[in-house]
Amino acid sequence: MADVRDALMVGRTSDGKLVRRPLSPHLQIYKPQIVTVTSVVHRATGMALAAGTVLMVWWLAAAAASDAAYATATWFIGSWIGMLMLVGWTAALWYHFCNGIRHLAWDFGYGFELPTAHASGWAVVAGTVVLTVLTWILVFVAR
Repeated sequence: MADVRDALMVGRTSDGKLVRRPLSPHLQIYKPQIVTVTSVVHRATGMALAAGTVLMVWWLAAAAASDAAYATATWFIGSWIGMLMLVGWTAALWYHFCNGIRHLAWDFGYGFELPTAHASGWAVVAGTVVLTVLTWILVFVAR
């Protein structure tokens, strides 16, 4: 009995000749690289920003609703889990911003060379850390 995967490996060249092509490697074969990791994290931070926006809308709606609702929302946001969520939301915001600038450069055709792509990926990570820390320093200094 033939393996079903054999049928998936058969293809045709542009002139119609049959060829055997390999199956695409999966996560077990690929080693994580900064370019692929930044792409996946960009998508994840986009989802995190949406979730953080729900938290912000809850806080604003509570402020408009009543003093008791606002006190509850403010208590939650001020708790350790709320602060952790805010720090994560801030990091997601800065990451998405920095990586968005990187993508904008790519849209203009810059930064596709492998050394440049690796350097810009690490610059996004470093920029995220620095901007997140600076933001929270400003938050605590402004109190």
